[in-house]
Amino acid sequence: MDPPEAQTVAASGEADPAFRADVLACFRDTRRAIPARWFYDKTGSELFEAITDLPEYYPTRTETALLERYCGEVAQQGGAGRTVVEFGSGSSVKTPHLLRAVQGSHYVPIDISGEFLRESAAALAADFPGLDVHPLEGDFMRPLKLPEAVADEPKLGFFPGSTIGNMVARSSLDLLRSMRETLGVGSLLLIGMDRIKSPDILIPAYDDAQGVTARFNLNLLHRINRELDGTIPVDRFRHVARWNDSYARIEMHLEAQDDMSFTVLGERFSMRKGETIHTENSHKYGPRDARLLLRAGGWTVRHEWTDPDDWFALILAEAKPFQTAP
Repeated sequence: MDPPEAQTVAASGEADPAFRADVLACFRDTRRAIPARWFYDKTGSELFEAITDLPEYYPTRTETALLERYCGEVAQQGGAGRTVVEFGSGSSVKTPHLLRAVQGSHYVPIDISGEFLRESAAALAADFPGLDVHPLEGDFMRPLKLPEAVADEPKLGFFPGSTIGNMVARSSLDLLRSMRETLGVGSLLLIGMDRIKSPDILIPAYDDAQGVTARFNLNLLHRINRELDGTIPVDRFRHVARWNDSYARIEMHLEAQDDMSFTVLGERFSMRKGETIHTENSHKYGPRDARLLLRAGGWTVRHEWTDPDDWFALILAEAKPFQTAP
């Protein structure tokens, strides 16, 4: 589980139609899977924040240390004075390291949850009184029109947390191309990407000894019961984290402990013992994998920083004009 690509709490208390559609599609299909974005109701968001403080969960503290150490170099590499555009900004807890180094006059946080976005933007604006903050509510998976105030400004995209790892390759490419279109040719992108490493390190990060990640995963079933009038017997499922070497990813599943039946929105479903609901992927990247993915998405790597153990990478890439020949 990587930092959320979007906060999805329904302000009205009514179930999100897309959540309803995804859940019903999951149980109607024999290949049961629910997109990871639905983890993040209020309880899920709180549990995720607790996960980031766990001793086993290295990504947040490793990336934060990299930002603290190298954001000055990001500015030297061409980021100084640029407008920072953060994709899926969430609480923007890592952003101040970059803003202090870049010293631009504008910041555009993008998130799908308007209320959460405005609260975070207001808090950050208070900490940076000379910074013009332009919150933009929208789905960053698609090209977006940035505010007029920054239209002609040089831009630095920011996508921390290895959130790109939650997506399959096709979606990752679509996202990178969308970011390029949103930011424009000549823009830079600072992106965090988690490295491939031993399953002995990876699996505990997604299946901690205190069981916080298990509660985070199982909370998705509680949310279905609460928002979609479900009768899922949550206590008869268990959290499973697996390393899938073929796809270089951690997979999170919810596994049925026995045969069962239940209803969601009045529709009856059944699962057999051992069947799972696939709730998340977290892809990991070798150095060449990361560079190839970025190139395919229209970005040329300019510089890369890693921690001493090479567990996590910050990569600065540039949207250069497309070439029609080598």
